[in-house]
Amino acid sequence: MFPTLIGTVVIAGIIGYLTEKFGFTRNGILQSIIICVGGAFLFYFVRIMFGFGFASPGLNAITASIGALIIVPTHWRKR
Repeated sequence: MFPTLIGTVVIAGIIGYLTEKFGFTRNGILQSIIICVGGAFLFYFVRIMFGFGFASPGLNAITASIGALIIVPTHWRKR
C-alpha cells in the first residue's frame, strides 16, 4: 500500500510538471504539481475506501491528475 502511495505522488508530480512544461496549463510549475498531487491523493483514498477506479494504480494517478488540472483552475478562473 505504501509503495502505491509513493508511486501515485511521483506520477502526479511528473504529470503536473509536464503539463506546465509543454504549455497545456498556465498555473505555474509548483501550483500545477500541488493540484495534481492533491487530485491523485483524493482519488487514491477514494479507491481504497470505496473501490472505484481502474485496475492499475498508475492509470488512476494519471487520470486523477489530469482531472484535477481540468477542474480546479477552471473553477476558480474569472470569466
